[in-house]
Amino acid sequence: MILDKFKLTDQVAIVTGAGKGIGRGIALAFAEAGADVVCAARTQSDIDATVAAVSERGRRGLAVACDVTVREQLEQLVASALDKFGRLDLLVNNAGGSPPKPALRTSEAAFEAALRFNLTSAFLLSKLAVPKMVETAGGGAIVNLSSRCSDMAMPSFVAYGAAKAGLNMMTRNLATEFAPKVRVNAISVGSIATDSLKVVLTDPKIGKQMVENTPDAAHRRARRHRGWGIVFMLPGGLVGHRQDHSD
Repeated sequence: MILDKFKLTDQVAIVTGAGKGIGRGIALAFAEAGADVVCAARTQSDIDATVAAVSERGRRGLAVACDVTVREQLEQLVASALDKFGRLDLLVNNAGGSPPKPALRTSEAAFEAALRFNLTSAFLLSKLAVPKMVETAGGGAIVNLSSRCSDMAMPSFVAYGAAKAGLNMMTRNLATEFAPKVRVNAISVGSIATDSLKVVLTDPKIGKQMVENTPDAAHRRARRHRGWGIVFMLPGGLVGHRQDHSD
């Protein structure tokens, strides 16, 4: 059965940004596929709700409050996962984001903060997770959540776009180093209408451009890939999305 290839029975996953949006959706999908899920985000109430939903799907969950920009909290996240479940198979670097701002109004501090949140944090957590994947499970997989801003020139996204472009190349480089024991891939998503996007959609010009760049759902196409270091390009979903599976 084709669906058997998607089973994650008794595997353990860490998902960052799991309190809302895409991260929450991934955490619940992993639970439905049979995995136990460590849900990380800054807001405790959000990840508690996600863990409750994981439990409703018959799997174990663990809520770990974590600011991914703080290395010590990333270390504690991995340690908590191992203490609770004894193994680590999967990592989803989903946490990220940066509000739109014209380049000439983007400060040095804001630019560097975008890099830290969207790129450096994923690098650090991957470094912490990979040795434990190999040690406890014999291998594993990492999925990085990127953005079409990484390859599409758009006004007001210089910091975010640069960070996500860096995430794409980091994905490819780590894939070559960690293969064959650990696969590393990225998903480059389009505009998904979730709470995180509301700040962007307050600008009518940006919102209009995102809608124009979003293909009609009936004309979307998906290609199947199997490999390492692939950045999957997905169209946006401003219309017809599932709110609990978005970010």
